[in-house]
Amino acid sequence: MVKLQAATVSNQVVHKRKRKRQPEEEDNGAEAETTVPESTSTVPTKTHDGGKKPRRTPKSGDKPAILRRSSSTVVETSIPWPDAFTKLAQIHKALNLVYTFCCTRKHLATTFDTIKSAVEANTKRPLHIEDVAKVKRLVPQAINFQYVDEAMLQVALMGEEDLRQGRKVDDMFPENPMEERNRRQAEGKYEPVEVLLFEFIDGDLKRQVVHPKTGEPTKAFRKLREEELKMPVYSQKQMMKLIEKRNVKFTSAVNAWLNECAEQGVDAVERLEEEHKPLIPAPSESRSDTPAVEDTLPKSIPTERKSIPEIVAELKDSEWYTEQIVPDGHRVFDPQEPVYGELNFELSQDLVNALYNTRNIQSLYSHQTEAINALHEGRNVIVSTSTSSGKSLIYQIPVLNALESDPQTRAMYVFPTKALAQDQRRSLKALLSFLPGLEDVMCETFDGDTPMSDRNHVRDEARIIFTNPDMLHLTILPQEESWRHFLQNLRYVVMDELHVYNGLFGAHVALIMRRLRRICAAVGNRKVKFISCSATVANPQEHMRTLFGIEDVTLVDFDGSPSGRKEFLCWNTPFKDPGDPTSGRGDTFAETARLFSQLILRGVRVIAFCRVRKQCEILTTAVKTELQSLDRSDVMARVMAYRGGYTPQDRRRIEKEMFDGKLVGIIGTSALELGVDIGSLDAVITVGFPYTIANLRQQSGRAGRRNKDSLSVLIGDCFPTDQYYMQNPDEIFTKPNCELQVDLTNMLVLEGHIQCAAYEMPINADEDSKYFGKQLPEICEERLRKDDLGFYHTAERFLPHPSRTVAIRDTEDSHFAIVDTTNGRNVVLEELEASRAFFTIYEGGIFLHQGNTYLVKEMSTDRMIAKVSLVKVDWTTQQRDFTDIDPVETEAIRRIPGSLSRAFFGTIKVLQNVFGFFKVDKKRRILDAVQVDNPPIIIFSKGMWLDVPKSAIDILNSRRLNLAGAIHAAEHAILSLMPNFVISMPGDVKTECKVAIKEFAKKETSRKRPARLTFYDAKGGQHGSGIAAKAFEFIDLLLNQACDRVEACHCHEGCLECCCSERCKEANQVMSKAGAEVILKSFLNREIDIDNLPWGPDDERVPAGIETVVMAEEVRPRAGVQVIEIKREEGETRRVAVDHAEQAVVAGDEAQPVAIKDEPLDEGETA
Repeated sequence: MVKLQAATVSNQVVHKRKRKRQPEEEDNGAEAETTVPESTSTVPTKTHDGGKKPRRTPKSGDKPAILRRSSSTVVETSIPWPDAFTKLAQIHKALNLVYTFCCTRKHLATTFDTIKSAVEANTKRPLHIEDVAKVKRLVPQAINFQYVDEAMLQVALMGEEDLRQGRKVDDMFPENPMEERNRRQAEGKYEPVEVLLFEFIDGDLKRQVVHPKTGEPTKAFRKLREEELKMPVYSQKQMMKLIEKRNVKFTSAVNAWLNECAEQGVDAVERLEEEHKPLIPAPSESRSDTPAVEDTLPKSIPTERKSIPEIVAELKDSEWYTEQIVPDGHRVFDPQEPVYGELNFELSQDLVNALYNTRNIQSLYSHQTEAINALHEGRNVIVSTSTSSGKSLIYQIPVLNALESDPQTRAMYVFPTKALAQDQRRSLKALLSFLPGLEDVMCETFDGDTPMSDRNHVRDEARIIFTNPDMLHLTILPQEESWRHFLQNLRYVVMDELHVYNGLFGAHVALIMRRLRRICAAVGNRKVKFISCSATVANPQEHMRTLFGIEDVTLVDFDGSPSGRKEFLCWNTPFKDPGDPTSGRGDTFAETARLFSQLILRGVRVIAFCRVRKQCEILTTAVKTELQSLDRSDVMARVMAYRGGYTPQDRRRIEKEMFDGKLVGIIGTSALELGVDIGSLDAVITVGFPYTIANLRQQSGRAGRRNKDSLSVLIGDCFPTDQYYMQNPDEIFTKPNCELQVDLTNMLVLEGHIQCAAYEMPINADEDSKYFGKQLPEICEERLRKDDLGFYHTAERFLPHPSRTVAIRDTEDSHFAIVDTTNGRNVVLEELEASRAFFTIYEGGIFLHQGNTYLVKEMSTDRMIAKVSLVKVDWTTQQRDFTDIDPVETEAIRRIPGSLSRAFFGTIKVLQNVFGFFKVDKKRRILDAVQVDNPPIIIFSKGMWLDVPKSAIDILNSRRLNLAGAIHAAEHAILSLMPNFVISMPGDVKTECKVAIKEFAKKETSRKRPARLTFYDAKGGQHGSGIAAKAFEFIDLLLNQACDRVEACHCHEGCLECCCSERCKEANQVMSKAGAEVILKSFLNREIDIDNLPWGPDDERVPAGIETVVMAEEVRPRAGVQVIEIKREEGETRRVAVDHAEQAVVAGDEAQPVAIKDEPLDEGETA
């Protein structure tokens, strides 16, 4: 039973107050601004939304013209308005006026009863729900009018009536009003109270400025800022402009309605009387009796879906479709017929029968037979074919064939994720169950989730183990004696998803594989063969040779598997007011949730990929909300999130439900990007550009795994990178596959694994050079302990467990347990890494899990536990934090050739401080600000820096160019070019991104940052990863290339091709391309044409005298540090790692040999 209550919210918590002078704010630097100006960063490309639209299909021609026309189009009519429409216009005008002024009180819930009396006073007539439904029918995209749970509004409004800052969590949440609700709901006694909510959803008072050439907003959604918390003050001009715009739009809608009715020969009033009825809102319990808007959604999820072309046509014909598919963004790929091959040897009849009984396999594809034949002939194999091409059979068949011949055969499957290992274990056990004599063969996972009590049994009895590089590094190789029998009989090592092992992580894994080969050879096993599978990349054969240190590698890259017809859509999040770029783009997650729901309700099995965990939970929440709004709550349980952090039990349960087909929709992070078989998938939705083209192609390949037609959709977010690909969709399909790179000369990585190898078995420097390189004798002599027989042993500082001192990826041992205490449950929801915990859980914050919202009641850093309670709220929390990156000791100095400038290398301190959080509603409006008393997190690393010369600062100031923006842009320009000189991945080296909230403040801040470009290793702990040290060697070349690129780029404000970064956590809001050029030229002592420099903005965004950046003071040097003079040959532009040694800076110890060689950049080669 649902209890109806018209509007109690406005009578409970919203009080009119006299505006007081705002109290002095704490000067923390990150919160001091009062107005954030429009950013100057954009991607200068051709426009989409303001340009020519593709024609609608004939099928969609029946959609009312009012829905097809851009909202910014003014429509005229010669038909006199009937009296009913004149009255509706008066009602719309009054609704518009009242709602807009209510929005200036953002804590006021605009329920129907809240605004009813004010509208009636304006129109001098009663206001009925049917009147609002008629208005919504005329402008359906502009209005939200529905019943919502009052509890969601009450919790959202709790504690805001005073609008105070700096309040403690205990003051904010003296008690949780949801506790009683949760208890009564569990007892079946809770009756929800619903209120009727009215909203205009076509834009907000704060407008985004469009670029004069592209028509795109000149910035992404900005960071939330503190002055939005205070009672907002909007000018009358702002409000009247928005009111007038809505009124004009309504007038055009009525004119279009009248014109269309005249063309069709129908009565306009009678048609409206009929068509508004489905839009009359009804409480949740009575919705089944309300006539629904006609659509093509089936009443229940069909077991057999329609074809993808039919479904796409239905989406385009939907009422809510407003040309989201960008021009040239709809591609169709034809199906591919299978190509079969023959084996050069016979499989046993038992194995043939097992393949048929488990997978209905009667023939093998050409790439499968080619690879299996090569393995049978004793060669190592790399298979690089498309996702779902049957690569797993390539290693399963040889292993099973070997087990039939020799029951003592051992095999090791190495997977990058636990989910993938579990998936392949299920698949192999199914085959074994049909093989006579092998039914009882033990194949088990051996990973971090394996109980300690079971590990010895798995080691001794399993013929096939499923593990990961971490366990190989930490457990198997260090315990070589215990694993000796297994290693002596090891016949095959399978490494799936080889493309994952790239950059720094790839270097670690490559050295682990060399350690494995060395141990196998030492125990008498020189016959082990390696099998690898990879996504389509540019250099698979070379990559496998580098990873395993072997030359005999056969490449199989012709894909003989069939594939169904595939459609790819570039789907741009529409503007809040369709056709009006100034309104800003809408909510990407709401748009994705709508598309996701429309697909699953049509029988399409969908997986959506998000970039980070929080986005995964936000989308899950949005999908469940969308399903509720469609009265399909029955489907909510069949949609689940899958990401890191979940308990092992939950992961296994979700994986099983995926595979069994119980789920119709999955929302995950990149953990599911890899080849986990989760059953047949029909569609993939990628939410926002996933950093690289390779990631996008890998995700897209997850659809159509059963050779049916399939769909892939890239949803464009509001960020520059997303909009770049929305406006240039060709590049998604034409950009070449990336090359994978692994740097085995990184001394920090190399030494760590040599120390580990010496622990596993003493090193013979000459003999073991084939595994660890020609520099091994020198490293052993300097870094290891030599015994009387000439063998080398692990240095004392790495004992007793050297493998535990070498982190191969950013994993953590310490985790917070998130405990659900709702109604006394005390169940662990998930485990969260300590480094994430401080940015995710804080008392009074909202924690998201499987789309549900939990209030953090208690957080204990001592016990590593956080207690949460289930609440139903319509808002989330966002932490307020800042990060300072400062060098603390100089260990090396290099002079830039031809300049007085110097570059420095040394210890970097990274200080992260979470000092509070915002409560944010679904429109990104701040409801409250709360302080938390958390200690700062301080970590140390290694990095390099350059201090900006005073001459450059003076030039920037003279032209009013933003100094912080110039530094930020120069940092991005240098970072983007590091892979030209050092083998690295995006994110291996980071910098301090500038925050608009601070840099454009109108209030003086005490948190002034030095005028310095700083870069530090994001991995490797206090000793760094060695990447910044190598980049430091080439700093002069880096500066020259960065300066040339910025100077040559034709953009005006900065773009992804020169000084913007798709990974900038501050969305490139503080940028000055011209300023970056000044700084880079000053480092190189190049001539600066001051007269031709542009002038910075003169709009009082940054008042005179307000400084956020000051001259940098030189960092104290370590004793004995000397300046290194760089000498280069003429024409030299870069250096590439090879086998000849030269001195390089190595963190934490004396200089070590690093292999480098000069090599000129080929003409026409790009970075």
